[in-house]
Amino acid sequence: MKLTAQIIFLSVFFTIYGLVNYYIIRRGMTVISPNFKNLYLTTLIFLAVSFIAGRFLERTSIPFIPQLLTYIGSFWLAFMFYLFVFILFIDELRLVNHFFHFFPAFVANNPEGAKKITAAIVLSLTILIVLLGHINTYFPVIKKTNITLDKKAGGIKQLNIVMVSDLHLGSILGKNFLDRIVEKSNNLKPDIILLAGDVVDEDIGSILKDHIGESLKNFKSTYGVFAVTGNHEYFSGADAAAKYLRDHGVVMLRDSVVKIDNSFYIAGREDKQKNSTGTRRKEIPLLLEGADLSLPVILLDHQPYNLDDVVKNKVDVQFSGHTHNGQLWPNNYITDMIYELSWGYKQKENSHFFVSCGAGTWGPPVRTGSRPEIINVELRFK
Repeated sequence: MKLTAQIIFLSVFFTIYGLVNYYIIRRGMTVISPNFKNLYLTTLIFLAVSFIAGRFLERTSIPFIPQLLTYIGSFWLAFMFYLFVFILFIDELRLVNHFFHFFPAFVANNPEGAKKITAAIVLSLTILIVLLGHINTYFPVIKKTNITLDKKAGGIKQLNIVMVSDLHLGSILGKNFLDRIVEKSNNLKPDIILLAGDVVDEDIGSILKDHIGESLKNFKSTYGVFAVTGNHEYFSGADAAAKYLRDHGVVMLRDSVVKIDNSFYIAGREDKQKNSTGTRRKEIPLLLEGADLSLPVILLDHQPYNLDDVVKNKVDVQFSGHTHNGQLWPNNYITDMIYELSWGYKQKENSHFFVSCGAGTWGPPVRTGSRPEIINVELRFK
């Protein structure tokens, strides 16, 4: 069943990916000079296959070539997305104009000239959007919030929490990126640091080669660094990723609970992706079995599904990531339709929910729907 699902997913993905690239190439061919059509076709085919080829070759003994292909291809994903959006919008306008003839005379009377000008505008806007979106990834913001729980936590009056999600460490986001996140996190002087999944991207190999994990050891907090698996840990091999993180100072909560300073609990669920492996993750009642719910319970769950289950089981605070808030605008409207809370903060009865858009990116190192962020919550107790 698992293999069948993977085959179906890959078939659908490659079909859509191929059709979108074909659409862009085909529409571009209508405005390219005949002298440059072969160069244009070769270049776009190379860009279209580079990300897939780079990911496929990442496990080879020649790391530079697949890493370069992945990096080039990752930017093409952003270019492809916005070119597709612009071209589709223009073609929809052309279709409406076919029936209602609202294009101005200088466009209607000179369609070839208008086509070239439109192509130049689309290309320029796409380059500008992708460039600004890439620059945006270098400037994470700190989102600060204070909340008070109607519970005592031993002798602790407040807890300074730093939560980071979706680092996606690997061939695109490496040691320099992680060093910046570690520095910003440490500057907040946290009592505890929580990593809400997708710490590792698809391939653990590039992390091993570049010794990225050494930077994880530089996180500083009173009670340590705790993490859960995300769906990308499962793509890269959850056991190998978890072992690597443990070896570099991170406490992995894999359907497990830790009582800290005899004052509060940190609980961590396996990612929902585990259910596709044939072994299901623990449900919340089983996970919290034996925990003293008169003490504060903080839950890490990478994907923010089924918030009512969290409320029903008297979890005080849940931290999640996964959604990236769509990462590329206007995908945030899609995530808003999928998740009850796709980004930000929400309180339901006595449970508080935080969903981060993430510190890193998947695919293109480009963000146009939000700023990368680190969540800083001062949790106060009765």
